[in-house]
Amino acid sequence: MREATTPDAQPPVEGESRGGETGPADGSRIKVTLSSASVYPRKAPFAFEAAAHLGYDGMEVMVWSDTTTQDAKALAKLSADVGVPIRSVHAPTLLVSQRVWGRLPGPKLEQTVDLALELGAQTVVVHPPFRWQGLYARGFADHVRELNEATGVTVAVENMYPWRGRKREVQAYLPGWDPTDHPYDAVTLDLSHAAVARQNSLDLLDVFGDRLAHVHLADGTDSMKDEHMVPGRGTQPCDKVLGELVRRGWEGDVVVEIATRRARTAAERYEDLAASLTFARTYLQPGPHAEYEPPRGHEHRHLNAW
Repeated sequence: MREATTPDAQPPVEGESRGGETGPADGSRIKVTLSSASVYPRKAPFAFEAAAHLGYDGMEVMVWSDTTTQDAKALAKLSADVGVPIRSVHAPTLLVSQRVWGRLPGPKLEQTVDLALELGAQTVVVHPPFRWQGLYARGFADHVRELNEATGVTVAVENMYPWRGRKREVQAYLPGWDPTDHPYDAVTLDLSHAAVARQNSLDLLDVFGDRLAHVHLADGTDSMKDEHMVPGRGTQPCDKVLGELVRRGWEGDVVVEIATRRARTAAERYEDLAASLTFARTYLQPGPHAEYEPPRGHEHRHLNAW
């Protein structure tokens, strides 16, 4: 068996792109893409350059205050310039993006679907409504289903987690943080969120079943905070989840969505992005292969959450 190697983690010379140099492991149908949130606080152009340089199969654009992420023409130009397709879009449903595209969450989700259609992206990721968005929450499942049926875009609702303090737990989402008991046609599995919720991601593959449309790859522990670690640095069975996806013949995208806010330099950020890609490609490879343990890297603060 050949030992897994880490992609060249050095940042590219300005203007240089190496998109397409490496692809999915032979026989794998699963694309490994990069969330633009993985380079925060750097902006979308840095994410696209990194994805091209390291050989990711595509991008997931997180729509938030970075104006480029809200602009279809700017995103399409970035994608064309570096040769990395945009395969999914994340709606601005985070606390930090509450004011992006206005305050009404329903129209914001519709605008995200429109953006995906303009960019040729097949998937939109959305969080369940916050508890204070009661009117939106009451019609949320029906709204998601209507958008799926009317547009052909897969709107995949993401698993979240209870907000925990030292003495109490807060249910911050309606109709709930766990999509298991709600009638969503498509679900996004986020492994870091599963860690916060003290769930086992491997078990969730069976729970979600055919509804699993999209995966956010990151690691975590049972901390009170959403850590989004490089896969292999936490306690979730990231390797087994990826291997099981291959075994089942699953054909969605695995999106690397890690936190690199702690990185002091571009090189440190690239190291984490490269290690995450190597991890994903190693365990998405069908058949026997070497094990891969990501280098320790610089530690991330637990407060790097989204």
